[in-house]
Amino acid sequence: MANHRGPIEPEPSPWAFADLRDPGGGAGGGADLDDLVGMGADVAPGTLLAAYRHGIFPMPGESPRDPMLWFSPVRRGVLPLDGLVVSRSLRRSVRDFEIRVDTSFDEVVASCADPRRPHGWIDKRIRRAYGNLHRLGWAHSVEAWQDDRLVGGLYGVAIGGLFAGESMFHRVRDASKVALVGLVSALREAGSIDQRILDVQWRTDHLASLGVVEMDRNDYLDRLEKALRLPLPEVFGGPSADSF
Repeated sequence: MANHRGPIEPEPSPWAFADLRDPGGGAGGGADLDDLVGMGADVAPGTLLAAYRHGIFPMPGESPRDPMLWFSPVRRGVLPLDGLVVSRSLRRSVRDFEIRVDTSFDEVVASCADPRRPHGWIDKRIRRAYGNLHRLGWAHSVEAWQDDRLVGGLYGVAIGGLFAGESMFHRVRDASKVALVGLVSALREAGSIDQRILDVQWRTDHLASLGVVEMDRNDYLDRLEKALRLPLPEVFGGPSADSF
């Protein structure tokens, strides 16, 4: 169930985020740069939105007492909307699921945060922060349902033409991949697919098998500036075709 009122802009953040473009520029630039670009601050809605608009996202430290860590990968993982790899078996699996949007956001985040999952990083601060963003209309879940049961999904932040994916989970084989197929379909329907960004933070071998590629930070930030000016997809509360 999408929020067709559109997102609500929160109070602005008291924190300042710098322009992270490397003056060296180009594919050969940034050899001495680091993915970690900051520590501390808060994760209030205004702070999170300001960070994403500057190409930065948070991750908690190892201990709840540690300050929040802020990242902007030197080599950013992105999924081109015309580059999703859908195998024959995945194409068959798509027929076995129902895709819903924003009907069980908190459950999706809780499932992604399951401490039994390897390499878990989502703590209570993150769950609360993105729940607040969701209630303002900025964070969204794309869900795979089977027999009226949530079996997979993903969540992330949508700002204009940016969808910043945060995490995904599955309880049934291919469920998270089917949710990704649903997300890509929704973003493609919004048009301007060569200008929109589906950000997955870092490229992994698994994500690369689905079509994820890497982009230099400078290139990502240049594209982000343009993507943010695009209209939000209708499924996430953007304008419908009959709104004009």
